[in-house]
Amino acid sequence: MKHFKIIITGKVQGVGFRETTKIIANQMSVNGFVRNEKDGSVYIEAEADELFLEEFVNWCHEGPDRARVEDVHYTEAEVKNYRNFEVVKK
Repeated sequence: MKHFKIIITGKVQGVGFRETTKIIANQMSVNGFVRNEKDGSVYIEAEADELFLEEFVNWCHEGPDRARVEDVHYTEAEVKNYRNFEVVKK
């Protein structure tokens, strides 16, 4: 089990990114959360087996159809044992 903190920049708000991320995360057995940030980026904390997490990060580079991802930055962090994947609204 690994935990990644992921920051996605580009045209990633107002394009269904969070909702689509939840669907993809559930399909890939990834737990954690996704939220919009004030600077226009999307922030994700994701936990899964390494193989699933790598595939999830690969998907983050594409995002939903209307998104235009410019950059995906991620760092490994301490596992928090999330039980599901949630969309967090600020």
